[in-house]
Amino acid sequence: MAIIFNYVAELQGLYGPFTMAERVVQKIWLREDFARDRATLTDGRALQIRSVGAWNLLGGPDFYGARLVIAGQEITGDIEVHFHQADWRAHQHAADPAYARVVLHVVLFPPSAGEVPAQHAEGRVLPTLVLLPLLHRDLEEYASDDALEIITARDQWERFAELAAEPIEQRRAIIHGYAQRRWQQKVHFAQRRLAQLGWMEAAHQTALEILGYQKNRAAFLAVATHYPLARWVAGIEPAEIFASRDLAWRRQGIRPANHPLTRLRQYQRWVTHQPEWPERLGCLLNNRVALGEGVSPSRARQLLGLKLQRTHLVSELLGGAVGGSRLDNLVCDGFLPLLAAREGGDDLFNLWFYWYLGDFPDGLRRALPKLGLTGPRGQSLCHGCAQGLLGWILQHEAYASH
Repeated sequence: MAIIFNYVAELQGLYGPFTMAERVVQKIWLREDFARDRATLTDGRALQIRSVGAWNLLGGPDFYGARLVIAGQEITGDIEVHFHQADWRAHQHAADPAYARVVLHVVLFPPSAGEVPAQHAEGRVLPTLVLLPLLHRDLEEYASDDALEIITARDQWERFAELAAEPIEQRRAIIHGYAQRRWQQKVHFAQRRLAQLGWMEAAHQTALEILGYQKNRAAFLAVATHYPLARWVAGIEPAEIFASRDLAWRRQGIRPANHPLTRLRQYQRWVTHQPEWPERLGCLLNNRVALGEGVSPSRARQLLGLKLQRTHLVSELLGGAVGGSRLDNLVCDGFLPLLAAREGGDDLFNLWFYWYLGDFPDGLRRALPKLGLTGPRGQSLCHGCAQGLLGWILQHEAYASH
């Protein structure tokens, strides 16, 4: 019987508060969804992670039997994860024998200046790793991933009851507003990535991240860092990358089509077909037709030429290497936000909003027509509507937590 104490924090996002459960921080550690190669303890010592340990869903430390190397010394023990360093004392773990084998305290936020580090009962200082500076994405995106997983795990129509009670036009306006916020958040993160990496590498990193899906996102980001676009253009063997011991691949529960090696080979074919593919993006995704009030999704797609643009992307940019719903996620989670970040303005918002849905949980797909946000039988499922509904869920749960 799981008895997780899933503490929740309210955080400030780009457009307002959102909630994040402590389990999200645990999942970040579990999936190593952070820059492991830059992991340094608060006392300045280098940290290498050989194994994150086994996730404990019962009482006691969050992870059992982790294997670490701290300043060259191999250590085996348990891991405790918190939002703040002070949570160790607040939860009185030092007095609990179950936590005596904890060798690393993983916290999301940096401790305040002069704050006393966590200690065991005998006064032994607990090494502490701060995750926030190592994260690949904004906290709100990690919270969004968790919300999608919850929707996947249990389709609870009751969570949408308040929204469903609104008149249909008001409902659509609400979702459109939240979609605009989600769009701005994605563009904001793309701007940060562009500033850090430049156009070519930002596009390269974004593409590999999305090809990694949720379970292997961190590993694919590590691939993008260690193997820049120029290495792929020069010629690289995906099997050698996959064989690397430095990459934490996750294969359990993954369909053969989504196997990491399969996706790496897809990207190899993509780059071989179009080595300078980031420079071609702006030419292939450039329809900025103004849409009038009340236009239907199907009519919007006709005016924007979505079908033709999608066909050109597959044939001219990707060489047929990637298609289906993963292509739609590449466009909406990667290509369009990057282009908007580079060019400025919201000219690409309509293209993003009315683009094809992509990979979303079945629970979210079923909710859209029930809420009157698509046509009959799920026709014209729009990516923007799904993103708007996800934004509403995050905001609604933030207020519900009060």
